[in-house]
Amino acid sequence: MTNRPGRILTIIGPGMLVAATGVGAGDLATAAFTGSKLGLTILWAVIVGAILKYTLNEGLARWQLVTNQTLLEGCASRFGRPVLAIFLLYFLVWSYLVAAALMSACGVTAQSLLPISDDPTTGKIIYGLAHSAIGVALIFKGGYKFFEKFMHCCIFVMFLTVVTTAILLTRDWSAVAMGILSPGIPDFAGDGRDWTLALLGGVGGTVTVLCYGYWIREEKRTTASDLSVCRWDLAAGYTMTALFGLSMVVIGSTVQIQGRGAGLIIDLATSLEKPLGPLGKWIFLVGAWGAVASSLLGVWQSVPYLFADTWSILTTRPGTDRARVSDTTTAYRVFLCVIATTPAIGLWTGFAQTQKLYGIIGAAFMPMLALTLLILNARRSEMGEHRNQITAMVLLVITLLFFTIMFGSKVYSII
Repeated sequence: MTNRPGRILTIIGPGMLVAATGVGAGDLATAAFTGSKLGLTILWAVIVGAILKYTLNEGLARWQLVTNQTLLEGCASRFGRPVLAIFLLYFLVWSYLVAAALMSACGVTAQSLLPISDDPTTGKIIYGLAHSAIGVALIFKGGYKFFEKFMHCCIFVMFLTVVTTAILLTRDWSAVAMGILSPGIPDFAGDGRDWTLALLGGVGGTVTVLCYGYWIREEKRTTASDLSVCRWDLAAGYTMTALFGLSMVVIGSTVQIQGRGAGLIIDLATSLEKPLGPLGKWIFLVGAWGAVASSLLGVWQSVPYLFADTWSILTTRPGTDRARVSDTTTAYRVFLCVIATTPAIGLWTGFAQTQKLYGIIGAAFMPMLALTLLILNARRSEMGEHRNQITAMVLLVITLLFFTIMFGSKVYSII
């Protein structure tokens, strides 16, 4: 008899990787800070944000399973290689910023859990470098299957600690239900709209959305018949992502917090000591550490696929057969080493500034992805019965408009 729990984990595996990789320090901090300022009435934004990200990932999976091409291959064949070269330049900048932010976040949370130095900055640097090195070792040694199992453990820790903390703090479940079912944008010093946009966009990652295509290949999902499995898989992943976001808004709504990024998470944990006691504080910190550590490991494992695929397309002569990208190719392993080392420079700089730049760069990617999926998935000649239907087109247009507005808002905020 087939082991049913094992079968379920196989089906939802890549979706859980999306959840674990997409929830980092910035996402947790944004949700908590928004909850602190706007309260439970903004919970609906987490659900909408998860739906928008699901729409993008479903469109990406649909393209790949029907055409047997990654989205990057589709862009190269439809729009030309120069577009992919521009993407590569963008991708290198994004990779540096996200890697620097993740190393810093891991360093800050680990130093708070188990101080290794009397100087918090020194502790952050030591722990940040250690997390990066351990991540590389795990990926080189264990490969995709070990990575998947390890991430399942991380997401279990995240779910158990963060969601349990939110449940313990909730005193009015009717207010939670109203926040989800009755959309509204409270005004907070004129910034209610901006924080709502940040919460909507801060669910489920940015460029890492593309990595789902490589994970499903590792699971041997290669044809359109696998599309229904991927839809269930993604639904499970983004449900988990939404639960984390909802929990952080609930937790943030119970305390007054200040700060940014990983530092805000530490301040939040300290604030939770009063209502939950010292044990509650440490339980939450363990969950926060699990979130940022799993996000770092997920980026270390998945982002080199994007570089290896882009590099292979750009350096292979048109019409020539190209080897399928895997985690054993030279380009993958070289970029893994690069992303795990050079961004460490960011450990000696401010986390907040790195996080701000990362937020802007990431926001620029989402409308381009939505537009690409609107174009690629529209053609009957390539997609057949799986081309964009009315519902998919409407959701993609909404996603395109929303993330365009969000990107403009982020740029305007620093002008």
